[in-house]
Formats: sequence, structure tokens, C-alpha cells
Amino acid sequence: MAKGPGLYTEIGKKARDLLYKDYQSDHKFTITTYSPTGVAITSSAVKKGDLFLADVNTQLKNKNVTTDIKVDTSSNLFTTITVDEPCPGLKTILSFKVPDQRSGKLELQYLHDYAGVSSSVGLTANPIVNFSGVVGTNVVALGTDVSFDTKEGNFTKCNAGLSFTNADLIAALTLNDKGETLNASYYHSVRPLTSTAVGGEISHSFSTNENTITAGTQHSLDPFTTVKARVNNFGKVSALIQHEWRPKSLFTISGEVDTKAIDKTAKFGLALALKP
Repeated sequence: MAKGPGLYTEIGKKARDLLYKDYQSDHKFTITTYSPTGVAITSSAVKKGDLFLADVNTQLKNKNVTTDIKVDTSSNLFTTITVDEPCPGLKTILSFKVPDQRSGKLELQYLHDYAGVSSSVGLTANPIVNFSGVVGTNVVALGTDVSFDTKEGNFTKCNAGLSFTNADLIAALTLNDKGETLNASYYHSVRPLTSTAVGGEISHSFSTNENTITAGTQHSLDPFTTVKARVNNFGKVSALIQHEWRPKSLFTISGEVDTKAIDKTAKFGLALALKP
């Protein structure tokens, strides 16, 4: 297990990845190339119905500084500068988007054996300030995630979470949407040699008194091929197969069927990621 409790975003992440990661109904193509100097250029294209989106991302690394520059089809320029460990345990991230003048943000992350802290502030006159913190160990961790809008003078986000981790089981409990939604999730590694795992999530909305239950599993057919499946209490069944035909180059086919509306067309998604 990793040392320390990690950041707040890691609470329940294993279960979320099992249940939702790589499932999609779009067609996506990604290719990454490297220049002789080590610059990584990633081109992505996504087809969502009749809408076609594309972007090009360039990543430059110089010692502990990583710069990502991305341009999309809407003529937006995204820039992220990450300084890894200017001092032990600290990471600094500066990001902004052109032409959006209010998009600038500075984030600091700090990891300790018994704590994980992330704080960000918008680079505007009346910024949104975000703070998340986790205390504990790599077995039990308790954390909170809040955002405050200095312009409106109120909290835009207020979440709390608790996680428990042992050798083969990870359980998490989170309270989100200012106390409106309660989520409980678990991830159980059944057989590490074949990456076989099961997981589930229960989400309860206090405002509507409605529950959403999702269960899923994954299994590796061989060292290069993984299958996943999930189902929820609304009758939606999803499955995918992912094949790594060369290192870090993945081909994924996913689909979803609504068993309560068989007359509707099933959703299918394709994703191809190529890396040299």
C-alpha cells in the first residue's frame, strides 16, 4: 500500500475507476509522439453524435518542471505548469486558459506521512478558494473538501469523506453536495494475479429520497486483455473489453443496454490510444 493517506480525490477512487473508468458511448482516437528532445505531442479527436472535437497537447519537461500546452478546435489555449517537489512533499500547479481571463488558478499540493493537503485560488479580483485536506494513515483517512466564492460570500462546495484500506479491500463513505448526497462504495481485489475485482456504490439523495445502486467487476483474460461489466438498479447494463496490443497502446470497445427499454438502440463506444 502507498505511504500516507494521499489527497482527498483518492477517497473512493479505486471503486470509481472500477465502475466508471473507460466506459464511454463516443468514438475517441488519441496518438502520442515524441521528438528527439523528449517533447511529447498528443493529438486527440472525439466524435460525439454529429459533433466532432479535437485538440493537440504538447508536454515539455525540464528537470522538475512540466509544461502542458493544449489547443482545441474552439481556439482555446490551455496552459498548465507543474513544479514537482520544489521542497519535499510539495507540488505547485499554475493553470490558465486563453482567452478566458478568469480561468487562472494556482494550486499547492502537499503530501505527508499522516496528511495530504491541496489548496487552490483563482487569479482574479474575487477568486474562488478551494481547500481539501486528509488526515490519517494509509489504512484509515478522514478528509474534507470545501470551496468558497469570495465574490458571492458563500460556500459553493462542502464535502467530507472517510476511507478504510487493507490488503484487498477499500471502503469509502462521502457526504457531498452540502450534505444532500451520501455515497458509500467498496472495492475488493478477489484475485490479484488476474486483476479480478468486484465493487459497488450506493448513492442516496436526501432531497429526493432516491437511491442509486451500481455494482461492477473486472477480470484480465490474459496479461494484455481486460473485461469489465457493471449494472445499476435502473436496469442499465454496461460492458467493455480493453486490449493492450503494444505497451501503453490501448484499444477499447464498450457498450450499454437499457434493459427496461429494449426498443431503444444500444450505445457503443470505441477508443484507440496509440503510443510509440
